[in-house]
Amino acid sequence: MDHVVPNPGLPVYDPRGVVTATPQPIAPRVERLDGLRLAVLDNTKWNAGKLLRKTTEKLVAAHPFGAVTYYRKESFSKAAAPELIDDIAAGNDVVLTAIGD
Repeated sequence: MDHVVPNPGLPVYDPRGVVTATPQPIAPRVERLDGLRLAVLDNTKWNAGKLLRKTTEKLVAAHPFGAVTYYRKESFSKAAAPELIDDIAAGNDVVLTAIGD
């Protein structure tokens, strides 16, 4: 049986890497949705819009929101622009988003 020796000049990288993160508290949960302003953030994944529309329909049927506003991220593979996050935070009380694969 032949034993293959890797090329000693070829670098090999460990794909596991090291992740460091600071724990963050989760947002406090609201007790009621009635009268609150709902933001719906579509992250542009293929099925996210469909999932969000159906979920929003069910939520609106069950709760009298003060307003429902739709937002859309530029790309599902990138974080939302800070300006978009600021707009959502300033004009809404709760946010609904989904991956929808």
